[in-house]
Amino acid sequence: MAAFKTVKTFGGPGPLAVAFVSALMCSSLAHTELRGLSEAELSDIEGAGIGVVLEDFKFSHGTDQPGPDGEQARIFRIGGIKSTDGRDVDITVNHLYISGSGSDYGQNLSPVNLGRLINPYRIDVVDGNAIGVPDKAVLEFAAPALVNPGQGYDCLSSNAVTGSGTCASRPKSDDFVGERPDIGLQMNLAVGEDRSANINIHAASAVIDGSYLRLWGDNERRQMVGQFRLNFYSPEVSINACELDGSECGSRILLRDFILELAIGNELQPVFFDVDGTGNFVIEVASIRRPGFGEIGADGQRASSNPEAWDFYEDYYTNPEYRSNLFIGNFSVGDRDFGSARVEGMLIQHLEIRTRDLAP
Repeated sequence: MAAFKTVKTFGGPGPLAVAFVSALMCSSLAHTELRGLSEAELSDIEGAGIGVVLEDFKFSHGTDQPGPDGEQARIFRIGGIKSTDGRDVDITVNHLYISGSGSDYGQNLSPVNLGRLINPYRIDVVDGNAIGVPDKAVLEFAAPALVNPGQGYDCLSSNAVTGSGTCASRPKSDDFVGERPDIGLQMNLAVGEDRSANINIHAASAVIDGSYLRLWGDNERRQMVGQFRLNFYSPEVSINACELDGSECGSRILLRDFILELAIGNELQPVFFDVDGTGNFVIEVASIRRPGFGEIGADGQRASSNPEAWDFYEDYYTNPEYRSNLFIGNFSVGDRDFGSARVEGMLIQHLEIRTRDLAP
């Protein structure tokens, strides 16, 4: 049984459809129905999670420059940070947009759908036993799930048809706004009086189907741990830098037919999140623990090894869910073409990332 309620977002351009999916499982002969609910009825719903769908959605906030009528600039700024030498650190996001396909780097905004009622963005609490995290309740933030190739769409093609791939998000067509947004960001960084140029990052017709972030608590280390999967597909990702007033820009880096399938953490090696004694963040994927059974033979063969130990390592090194891939169909900088590139089957066996104070 599922229920939904359509509401208007304050100041937003389109309806927000929120699907509350209950945990009630019925027999294969049962009939279900979707119906609108009152606010009182919605407050009584107890479900396994929340699904979020944004229809006819577009978003953009302004720049660091005042408007033509002198109205106040609309920017997103992160302050209150100090470098080790005591200077103020300021991160300013001048422009951020989410639009339908064909936005011309955010200049021509149009609506886009994000998710569908049958495959929404999800916030859920899942049973860890079902995903290899024993006896834990796992908080999951997930994009629309990948689907059977016979039902899905090619993740890159703007003309993809049903049955061409595993992505659920549909491309834009003449009579449909599509579910693949253009997204972009312009930002700069200042340390004291020294401000960097504007960095511009744009992705056309982006798809993140199959991505998720899972979080739970580790009793032994008393830390928050998790798994992170980012699938990012775009026919074009571009990066360049411009003067603060936009008068001059450097060469544009173009990554065409861009595919990133990044896996950080798994059930055998979750990623740990911590803060060290200096207040900096630490992200760590620890080395895999040896199984508590048997040894591997000197020749590396199963026949000379403990079967359970050999099967453990065989699964670890061959499981595609633990691997990360990067494909770039064509890489160019300005008028220089560097062809294609790929990193395939990368396995993160140990990773440690520490933030540092900004200083000259």
